Amino acid sequence: MDILIWILAATFFVSLLGLSGVVVLPLRDEQLKKAIFALTSFAVGGLLGGAFFHLLPEALGMIPPNTVMLYTLAGFIAFLLVEVFFHWHLGSGHDIHPYSYLLLIGDAVHNFIDGLIIAGSFLVSIPFGLVTTVLIVAHEIPEELGIFGVLVHGGIAKKKAITYGFLVQCTALCGGLAGYFLSGSVEGFTGFLLPFAGGGFIYIAGSGLIPELHNEQGTRKLISLGLIFVGLIFMWVIKAVGGA
Repeated sequence: MDILIWILAATFFVSLLGLSGVVVLPLRDEQLKKAIFALTSFAVGGLLGGAFFHLLPEALGMIPPNTVMLYTLAGFIAFLLVEVFFHWHLGSGHDIHPYSYLLLIGDAVHNFIDGLIIAGSFLVSIPFGLVTTVLIVAHEIPEELGIFGVLVHGGIAKKKAITYGFLVQCTALCGGLAGYFLSGSVEGFTGFLLPFAGGGFIYIAGSGLIPELHNEQGTRKLISLGLIFVGLIFMWVIKAVGGA
């Protein structure tokens, strides 16, 4: 039951990110870009470290290696399908006003999977669950800010955009509950969830975040690489100290 409370608390906190539009309105554009740059760089290392140092090794102790690889690929493809078919990933630069609600649907699916990832991480250990929550927050903040901006640009009033964003973000709670109860009632679900979450981590880092960092030049690119390694080292230290 303690694990369930942790999962509920973490996914509720993630749900509050739907209100990000309110928080960042006072920030100047330059300040916001610097914050997102640091979060994105650190999250790349953290997500990759979470997959390769925590989730996949834990899964390998539960199910055969070939099955781990299959489930990891399933997680990777699940995020790919969300991106391709529901257009949750922003950055195309096109006018997506006709797809505003599809964007919300896609983000709901993505957030539900985030909830599953959080549940799977807490099932490994509470420290790893907390670190995973922080990493999800780090990669979600830029996404939620982008979604808010697109909805407003697409003609949705700011207050409605914030309301819709929060309601959609609450699907993380549903994912967390599903992950917890299915792990206890469906045999082998935890063995599926851990590599599936690992595949999601790898996809987010490799497809969603790293391409953004390729746009950086000079010193900023070096800083981004440094922050990626900081994220990797941080996850390795968590592994070594917590044994997760």
